[in-house]
Amino acid sequence: MKSSKGEQRVSSRGLHRREFLGASVAALAWGATAHAQPPAAEPVIDIHQHTNYRGRTAPELLAHQRTMGVTQTILLPAGSPVLRPSTHEGKSIGLAAGAGGNETVLAMAKEYPKEFFFGANEVTDLPGARDEIEKYLKLGAVIIGEQKFGVACDSPESKILYSLAGEYRVPILLHFQDAKYNFGYSQLFTMLQAYPKTVFIGHAQTTWANIDKNYTLDQGLYPKGPVASGGLTDRYLADYPNYYVDASAGSGLNALRRDPDFTRGFLERHQDKILYGSDCNDRFGKGTACQGSETLATIRELASNTSIERKILFENAQRLFRLAR
Repeated sequence: MKSSKGEQRVSSRGLHRREFLGASVAALAWGATAHAQPPAAEPVIDIHQHTNYRGRTAPELLAHQRTMGVTQTILLPAGSPVLRPSTHEGKSIGLAAGAGGNETVLAMAKEYPKEFFFGANEVTDLPGARDEIEKYLKLGAVIIGEQKFGVACDSPESKILYSLAGEYRVPILLHFQDAKYNFGYSQLFTMLQAYPKTVFIGHAQTTWANIDKNYTLDQGLYPKGPVASGGLTDRYLADYPNYYVDASAGSGLNALRRDPDFTRGFLERHQDKILYGSDCNDRFGKGTACQGSETLATIRELASNTSIERKILFENAQRLFRLAR
């Protein structure tokens, strides 16, 4: 159907709250007993997960996080299911992964208030985006995002959301991917300067490819081989107190593994600015089939001491999101 603003809406790939809860009540009861949360040797905060990710159910998500050893998870919702250039005429609905929307992450957080927290999101340039996001910020959302839409990172509509994040003292998480999502990474510094009270969290391919000073687009989105210090992301982290990075997804894992010697120094230099996230859609929660658990293992392996590991896996997120244990 058509909205009052003329955008074409389609059926959401994410579950609405009633559907989300209705499909999960019996299974969640099973999950609470069959997958009771074991006592964690050390707490871990995962700042990047999604409901209904590639069809994964709520009980499967619950079991996945507990199996990984994650003690607290932040759920990032998708925006409205609209057909417009910024959603690539529908291809990027559900964050291009079938992720659930605002109501689904709120429902999960209400069901498990000690384990799950929720974000607020909307298509960046959709009229009313600010109002929709603010609605959920008022309900307790701890982050804006994941912003994953086809707009320039310094667009007028993006600036409205940066201002809103600063007003509510919550970070905003941006998926940077050249020519597709939040393009113009080389100009992000202008936003970091213009909104010093807003915390920006960089995520995805362009963020992590640019740890390398010698990175060029022809190397692709998942470059391999040695890394030269002084890349754009390295400089942003060093120069701007309000810039953080999210180590999730295949892009984060690839970057951490491609040059272990560089990574050890990178983790040490930016130990207060790196956040652990999984952003994986599997049902396992362990082993090589689970990218999130592989990222955990890589950070534990390459952090030069326990203090750095604890910051990246727990303390930085606890401080930034003001989460109670």
